[in-house]
Amino acid sequence: MFRTLALAATAVALLSSAANAEEIKLKLWTLADRNGPARITNIEDAAAILNSQYKAAGIDKTIVIEVNNSGQKGWDDYALDTLKAFAVNQGPDIYLLPHEWIGQFATDGYAKALDEEIAAKPWVYGDVLPVLWNSVKGTDGKVYAIPQDAEIRMFFYNKDMLRKIGKDEAFIDAIPAKVETGEFTLDDFTALSKEVVEKGAAQYGMLHRPNVGIDYLMVFASNGVKFTDEKTGKLLFPKKEMEAALSWYERNAKEGVTPVDNTAMSWEAIQTAFKQEKAFVFHQGVWAVAWQVGDKLGATWPTDGKGYFNKIGWIPAPAAEKGGKPANLSHPIAYAINPKGTNAAIAADLVALASLPYFNTKHAVSSYHTAISNAQTAMPDYKANWALEAASPMMVHAKFVPNHTKFGSYNKVLFSGLQAVETGRMSAAQAVEFIADELEVQFGSEVEIRDALAN
Repeated sequence: MFRTLALAATAVALLSSAANAEEIKLKLWTLADRNGPARITNIEDAAAILNSQYKAAGIDKTIVIEVNNSGQKGWDDYALDTLKAFAVNQGPDIYLLPHEWIGQFATDGYAKALDEEIAAKPWVYGDVLPVLWNSVKGTDGKVYAIPQDAEIRMFFYNKDMLRKIGKDEAFIDAIPAKVETGEFTLDDFTALSKEVVEKGAAQYGMLHRPNVGIDYLMVFASNGVKFTDEKTGKLLFPKKEMEAALSWYERNAKEGVTPVDNTAMSWEAIQTAFKQEKAFVFHQGVWAVAWQVGDKLGATWPTDGKGYFNKIGWIPAPAAEKGGKPANLSHPIAYAINPKGTNAAIAADLVALASLPYFNTKHAVSSYHTAISNAQTAMPDYKANWALEAASPMMVHAKFVPNHTKFGSYNKVLFSGLQAVETGRMSAAQAVEFIADELEVQFGSEVEIRDALAN
């Protein structure tokens, strides 16, 4: 009887303790992405770790993650929704953003400056790739988000086609090194692509995405284009450098390297052309390896790293001039924290845990994203993914689109100029003037138009 009474008393005490336990609810917002569930689950796993630590320490606290998995069409629409929520004090505690939106959220006071947090947690942030911090800074130079993933863009080219036109293995193997030193330029790449087509090894020399995106911007970066003024954060349009980049696309179309209707082609047609070996070059990002080695699009390619790289080569955008530097792009998604949240410190702890190599690698290998830290590249699961292991060193040349909310609209105008050049409706010089006029009409003083970057 006494034992029964004791057990009952214990049960009542436990229930009373549970009832008095503090439940810490944190809102996590992101864009729904079936390829990136770990953006959510890594935070949930981090919360489970903190909850276990609370329990072990006898602290009556429990973290509960409330997820808003937005069904918006894309990151920009989702980011606008999140801005609106903050404007009426309904913003989340933790939220993911494409890095170019960080500046706007920081300016509006909706993103917490994290420099002190980063300095206080060298056990996680001391190993993050230094170049990635450039993608999440505001105009004041402070860091306002933690890179959640990274990716890299590149030119894919078919080595078998080079063999078909008589190039020996020494020539083929030397291309990446010559790109690194600036010996092999964009125009050299055009000439090689033209040779592949003229000798009948491919129908198309070089294909690119058919719509607005950022892949083609690495060519602009290679030509010295800078899209923002680093001091003011203002968008820039340097005419001289822009014309140089557009001229390369113009020459490719005129010389039959890129089809004049590339921007009218479907994604499936472009991917199929590369997979079925009708196109020598295609440029996009590392995630494209998934469909290249997949069993769709009517062809079978090697699925092992050795076999794949015997067939396909990767390079960043070559330098525009001899001796110049190559360039490529990365587009990180990042965790930001509400500075006015009642539990901002706990939110920051969760993001730190979720950024550890173990958790971030779970996301990277399942979604074909490159590592955010050096330690990840040594992890067995990461090393087992030969595509990611090969892509990580290319981050050394990574550049980023501006942390400016208007850049998406700016890029649409730029793409319309590129399209006009390829179809022959405008020369590169005419396209530059057209783009400059459109930017001035749409953005006014928000875009600074210069004759050249030196001016």
